[in-house]
Formats: sequence, C-alpha cells, structure tokens
Amino acid sequence: MPSTVGLAVIETIEQEQLLRRSREMGEYLAASLRALQQRHEEIGDVRGMGLLRGIELVRNRETREPNHELGALTTERCLQLGLSMNIRRRPERGSVWRIAPPLTVKREDIDLAMSIFDQALTETKDVLAKRPHASAVRARPASGGAGRSSEP
Repeated sequence: MPSTVGLAVIETIEQEQLLRRSREMGEYLAASLRALQQRHEEIGDVRGMGLLRGIELVRNRETREPNHELGALTTERCLQLGLSMNIRRRPERGSVWRIAPPLTVKREDIDLAMSIFDQALTETKDVLAKRPHASAVRARPASGGAGRSSEP
C-alpha cells in the first residue's frame, strides 16, 4: 500500500510537471522579492531555492542587525490584509520571513502576495517612523537638577 501511494505521488509530480513549475515560479518569486528589496532598505537579504524563500529584515544592511519589531508588526499587518507569513526570530538567524507557497501557485497569487507584503511593510515603516525614538527622549531630573540631563 505505501509503495502504491508513493508511486501515485511521483506520477502526479511528473504529469503536472510540478518540478518545472516549482523552478519557474520560484524564479518569479525570487525576482519579485528582489524588486521589493530595491524599494525597501530594510530587506537585507533574499535567499532560498525554488518556492522556499527567506526574506531577512534588518535595521541596517551593512551591520545586518535584525529588525524584530518591524518583522513582528509587518507580519501582523500582512495577516490583517489576508497574507499569512511565517517569521522566524532566533538570535542566530535574525528576523527572517519564510515563504513557501504551494507547488500549484500561480503568478497572480505571487503578485497579490507581493502587493500585500509591500503595502504592509510600507505602512508598518510609516507607523514606526512616527513613534518617538527612545534616544530622543531625555530623562527628567528627579529633583534639584533643573537643566541637567541624565545622559552622559
């Protein structure tokens, strides 16, 4: 029985040319992600193979410092807009989205996903840019220290 199921899967992969499709759609997905990387400085790296891709979000492309907050908020916004994204936040791997659409994905599906991702990332960056930066907020002296800052 297991070998019959395995053979049926292999036949389906061959008949529907899923390996070729995976390569073609994977190349299309990678090109779409690289185009987004050109528009968003926070996309530090696009990597992967076929339809399994990773998008690394960084604060700075040179230092490669992960941007966990941007990743978490953009993931939430993508979900609100109808795109389910999976982000990995591990110290040794940074803030990396994992995208793995099905082998049957169509160009229109990839285009829609990239449009949603672009919108969510743009909106999230705008929200974060409007927040006051912690380094710009000075601590107030406790007492008797009028005019002094707690910063060195």
